[in-house]
Parts: sequence; C-alpha cells; structure tokens
Amino acid sequence: MRQGGATRYPHAPRTESAQEFHGMVVADAYRWLEDPGDERTIAWTAAQEALFAEERATWPDTAWWHATLSRLGRVPLTSLPRPRGNRVFFTHREPDADHPRLVVAERDAGHGSAYGAERTLVDPLALDPSGGTVLEAWHPSIEGDLLAVQLSVGGTEDSLLSVLDVATGAVVDGPIDRVRRTPVAWLPGGRAFYYVRRLAPELNPGEERYHRRVRLHRVGAHPDEDVLIFGDGRDRTCFYTVAVTPDGRWLTVSSTVGTAPATDLWIADLHEGTAERPLLRPVQENIPARGRITIAPGTTPRDPLWLRTELDAPRGRIVVTTAADPAPPTWRTLIAERPDAVLDDFVPLTGAGLTRPLALVSWSRHAVSEMTLHDLADGRELARVPLSCSWTDRAGKAREEIGAVGRLAVPPDGGDEAWFGYWDHTTPPRVLRYDARSGTVRPWSRPTPYGTANGTANGTAGSVAGGVSGGAVETVKTVRVTFASRDGTRVRMFVLSPSGAPDRPRPAILTGYGGFGASMTPGYMPQALAWVRAGGIYAIACLRGGGEEGERWHRDGMGVRKPNVFDDFDAATDHLVEHGWTGHDRLGVMGESNGGLLVGAALTRHPEKYAAAVCVAPLLDMLAYERLGMGPSWRAEYGSVRDPEEFRTLLAYSPYHRVGEGVPYPPVLFAVAGADTRVDPAHSRKMCALLQHASAGPGPILYRLERDTGHGRRAASKKIALLADVLAFFARHLGLDPAGPG
Repeated sequence: MRQGGATRYPHAPRTESAQEFHGMVVADAYRWLEDPGDERTIAWTAAQEALFAEERATWPDTAWWHATLSRLGRVPLTSLPRPRGNRVFFTHREPDADHPRLVVAERDAGHGSAYGAERTLVDPLALDPSGGTVLEAWHPSIEGDLLAVQLSVGGTEDSLLSVLDVATGAVVDGPIDRVRRTPVAWLPGGRAFYYVRRLAPELNPGEERYHRRVRLHRVGAHPDEDVLIFGDGRDRTCFYTVAVTPDGRWLTVSSTVGTAPATDLWIADLHEGTAERPLLRPVQENIPARGRITIAPGTTPRDPLWLRTELDAPRGRIVVTTAADPAPPTWRTLIAERPDAVLDDFVPLTGAGLTRPLALVSWSRHAVSEMTLHDLADGRELARVPLSCSWTDRAGKAREEIGAVGRLAVPPDGGDEAWFGYWDHTTPPRVLRYDARSGTVRPWSRPTPYGTANGTANGTAGSVAGGVSGGAVETVKTVRVTFASRDGTRVRMFVLSPSGAPDRPRPAILTGYGGFGASMTPGYMPQALAWVRAGGIYAIACLRGGGEEGERWHRDGMGVRKPNVFDDFDAATDHLVEHGWTGHDRLGVMGESNGGLLVGAALTRHPEKYAAAVCVAPLLDMLAYERLGMGPSWRAEYGSVRDPEEFRTLLAYSPYHRVGEGVPYPPVLFAVAGADTRVDPAHSRKMCALLQHASAGPGPILYRLERDTGHGRRAASKKIALLADVLAFFARHLGLDPAGPG
C-alpha cells in the first residue's frame, strides 16, 4: 500500500471516546480496537496483514536471515532429568523438530545404574502435526509409574491435564480443564495429587482467568469432586504453588498476590490430620519478602528445614528452622547475604557417600552466575564450583564464558549429585552434573542402552551443541560495560560484537526488560549471533526493575519508580553512541512483553535517538492495562489508575498517551500473537493505529500478526520465522547488509 514511496495505511476511524480519572478526562480515540470481534477491528486487522506482507516482500535478505537462524537455532535441547523409582524422565528436542518429546528410560536391572533405551511418552508433533499443541508441564509420580502431563492448543496456555500409565502410555485419568501449568504434588502410591485449578467460569463471569484454588485429586475421580485444600477468601489474582516431599510427609503451599514480590508460606505434616484436611501451619505470612522452602528426605518435625528468603536480605540468604516452629523468630541465618551477588538457588546434598552434609548454592554477580559449596551444618564456604571446566573450544583451550545457570535439581532421595542447566551467549542450553564426591562438573548424557556408545552429551567438546560452530559463534565477542544512569546509578550491559571493541559505528540492536525482578542473564540468542555474524552490534541492558542486583534493584523500577527503568535505557543508548559502538542513525531497539513497554517508552520519549523499533507482544496503553489480558495480576509491578499518584506516573510514561501529532517517529514493527491470553493484542492494535495516524516519519509502521500463537512457548519454526522477519526489518532500516564485509 505504497503511493509515491510513502506508505498508505489502512483506515482507522478516530472516535470521541474518553475516560475520566481523578477529575482528568483522557481521550482514547481507538478504544474500539480493544474489541477483537468488532467488524471494524476485523477489517483493520486484515488490512494490516496485507500491508505487512507487501512491505515484507521488499526486504531482500529475509531468506538469508531465516537460513542463518535455522542453523543457529536448530540445536538439540534436553531438560534436567527427573529420576523416579527405576526410571528417569526428561524432554529432548532434536534439531529438526518443532517441539521437544517427553521420554523415559528404564533402569537395567542387570547392569547397576545403567538405563535402557529411551522411550517416547508424549510427542506433541505426533498428536498435532501442525505444531499448535504445546507440552506445558509434566510431573512423574514418586514411584515413576504414573505421569501427569499438561497440553495446551493454539497458543492460549490453557491446558488440559491428563494422567498416563508410564508402562503402556495409556491415559488413565483426565483430562482436567481450567489449569495453566499447575504444579502437581503426588502423594506416595500414585493414588492422589495436589494441584491448582481455577473456579468454574460461570461462578465469576469476566474473571475466568483468576480465582485459583489448591485441590486434592484422587486418580479416577471426577475433577468436580476434588477436595478444596486452600485458596477460598483470598485475592482473586493469587497464584499458588504446592509440593509434597518424596516420603509423603510434608506438604508445602505458597501464595502470591499477582506478581507481588511477597510470598506467604505454609507447611503441614501429613502424618497428622488427613490428606483432605492437612493442618497447615504458617511459615511466613503478611511479610513483604519472597521465600522458598527446601526440605531434605526423612525430615522430622525437629530436624532442620531451609528457606531461601529476602526478609532483611534483598539479595537473598538461606535460613534454617524446623517444622515444629517455623515462624521467622526462630530463623537462624545459615548462608548470609552477600553484598556483591544475588543468591539464586540452594539444594542440600545429604548422600551416604559424603563425609558430611553439604549445600550447593548458585549466585549471580551482576547477572553472571557463580556456584559455591558449603557445609550444611554451619554454612561455611568450602569451595567455589567451576562452571566451565567441562568443555573446550575448537582449538582445545578450556572455555570460560560469561554464563548463567538455571534451577538446581537433586534426586528425590537426596544423594550426592545435582543437575543444572548452563548457557551463555554462544553456548546453547546444556545439562551439567555436579558430583559432590569428586567436586567435578561434567555434561550430563542422555541414557542409552547398556553397552552402546553415548555421544549425546548435550554439546560435546569441539562444538557448540551438535554442530553450531565456526564463524557464527567464534567471531562473536562479549564484553560487559558499566555506565551511569540519570541519577548516577551504575548500570551494566552486555555488548556482543565481532571484535569485542567499538571499532566503528555499526548497525546495532539494543534490548532490555526491566521488570518483575527478571534478570537479563547471559543467554543463547540465535538472533544476536546472526546479527553480529553479519557485522552488527547486539546489546543487552540490565536495567532497574529486573533482579540483576537483588530485590531492591527490582523495587527501584516498580510503581512510581518505573521511570528509573526508562532512564537506565536512555543511558544505555547514550553509552553505545558516545563510545562509538553505533550511531543514532543505525540504532534499533527491541523488547518483548514488559520489554515491549520499555521500547514503547523509549520510542515516545526520544524518537530522535532511534532508527527503528520492534515491539513484540507489548504493553502500551498503561491506563487500560488493568482491564486487558492478565493486567490485574500486575498491579504490584506497575501501580493502578485507581491511585492518584500511580495514575499520574502511568499517564506520564504510557507510550499510547505520549504519541505526538506530527512527530517524525522511526519505522516500527509490532509483532503480535493473536491468541495471547497474557498481554492483550489490543495494546499493539491501538498503538499501531495511533502511530500510523500521527507520525510524520517516513515509516513504515507495521503490524505483524501470528494467529493461533500465544505469549509463551511456540513451535521452533514459528520462532525462527518471527526472528527472521525482525532481523530483516532491522537490516532494512539500520543499513546492515549480511552479504557485506562485516
């Protein structure tokens, strides 16, 4: 839809719609675009899809980006193992597959700890060759003979929970609806489990995605007969977790109002009372701090249990208490808060083969992971655990990357080993195994039949996860830079480049998140490697609102302090330009979800600083977010229009309300998932229509829609297609030629 080189946008009528907040009337000319069933919305969306297709056809290098991303992104991925009984469960995705398979391997009774060949239990692609079915979660029973699986269809993230017989693969229970990645806490014997289910929608019209309850389900019973355990009378946005120790003795329940950084915790001894009526005892309640309970196998009421808590320790500490009296006055610090690092995770190692019980702890120092070993009795640090001793580069040199680890996992009965995922900017996720007896870290290998060679160690020496090596990885250098924000706060940023230094202003992409305490740790991003391989710069800013420096860092970017996040991002932009990494005429910004809000704010605060912008599934109308998608869950993060001060803050930075008539905005791409049940696509529809109306820039302002795709997991092919379009859009408007000299 071009005329004389300019873009002619689909018609979007402006209405007189408005809303009053605290005596102020705020116009909303495109409120009608909030209704996906409105005929005008349907016609507008179809026209935007046609416009995007027309523009995309003019991008010369889309096929190159797609091929490069396929090569970098199509890597084998294996989850942490979950041993149960004589079986081990894990997921594995082959490089050419769209989704991982859930598999099991049986212990070979004649060969000690060896396992037989893996066997597929759930293959989403076999169930749905279109790729629209996603395995959201899976939980084997304590004995390993039953498996609870949750599958969603069409991107909604709303799952159906079924129970499989592991021996035969047959469905023996379910499906249970109204679940969304619920925890499943099995009781011994596999006859029942605790889980979280929403109330029936007819009980709360318009609030169908809230009102969760913890229930006990007896396998084979109708889910409407499930016993209510917890949740009545609490806030409608509460999220719950539930867990049972493998010996079946201890039940723990947690509750969080929306995404607030505060956790209420309870514990029950299932040797008292009954499974239907557990005697829950508060561990912490009405305390503005997050916490997580860890209980070792065989624990009695007087034995120690541990909590990872932020109470009086915004960077985290480990405290020890007992189930007999677990309230905060009894807590004793075992592993103290560090001033230079955030405590991420903790597991006890209590195997009989150890000379003393140990604690394995993971930390992040300015978003980069570290690991330490401690005495479980007194918390003394005994050793630093190396994370990079297990593989070498193609030249045979030991690699020490700026990397990150995920959650730590141990066998259900304790033991002397732990597993964790590791990844960095050039290493796809792999599973590592820590052996406390030898103090070594090695790649964990998928089971293969006894007596056969095993060459599938989740990435072997001399390559990056099965063949992704060479120029796309080895020419990427990562440096971490530090700069001052507007108020003097020191902020850090990872910069990926061909040389590791600002040799000349290059086309650059800057991204960030800055919210919900989520950290921008080093991660394997095919889009970053492809962009740098083509000669560009890719930068990731660690902004306030995230968790890179602990909970205080998060709170400094929440609510009325949210503008700190945008100031940090502005400072990241200025640093890249002032230090010669890039120029304003070749700098693009990209963000997803809350990161899309970040990009929208940057775009409307300083449109002159950017040459292109991409918002993926963004929040943009911050006066409407509470009535769209799952917005009510995020009031603790953003504030509410119901509060006068918070309303003024929201209005001041809301991208939709900062758009100015006649301002030359740079080209913008809104990438939208049509089945998104978290962030409503209405945010992007309204912002796109408004920018198309108001911008005096050369354009284009584009709306890319993926139907039947949601906010969460998606088929690998869909992810690659999205990233290829994003990079082709940036290359077109930032002046990067992937066939050029680099």
